[in-house]
Amino acid sequence: MGYIEELRSLVGKRPLILVGSVVIICNKEGSLLLQQRNEKKERWGLPGGLMEPGESTEETAIREAFEETGLIVESLTLFQMYSGQEFFTIADNGDMFYSVTAAYYSQNYTGELTANKEESLSYQFFEATSLPENMVGSHRKMILDYMKSF
Repeated sequence: MGYIEELRSLVGKRPLILVGSVVIICNKEGSLLLQQRNEKKERWGLPGGLMEPGESTEETAIREAFEETGLIVESLTLFQMYSGQEFFTIADNGDMFYSVTAAYYSQNYTGELTANKEESLSYQFFEATSLPENMVGSHRKMILDYMKSF
């Protein structure tokens, strides 16, 4: 049983506060890597996920990017923290949580892009001006904030 499942067994369906990280991975042309998530809505989003006990947000970002993409991301730069009511989520299974998300970016990565079929349907680099319509709303906001700051 994982950490979130252990919490759920203790608190039931009450909303949780969960900490996670995402990474905006840019290629040399400046396009951004998005994953099409293996979920009911098949939305596109940034590689990332929830923190495990003992991890830093940076370690979470590196681990999640590797697990989901096969890429080893280096030289992460934190550009924003996101939290608050607009980051309240109801998961496909009905679980409710408020997320606190550290958003990083990097252009430094190695490895072979490989889809983890448990979490992702596909991957694609997108130009920031041509993002897919069907996106995780908070991730769209993070990308737009990133583009405004650079």
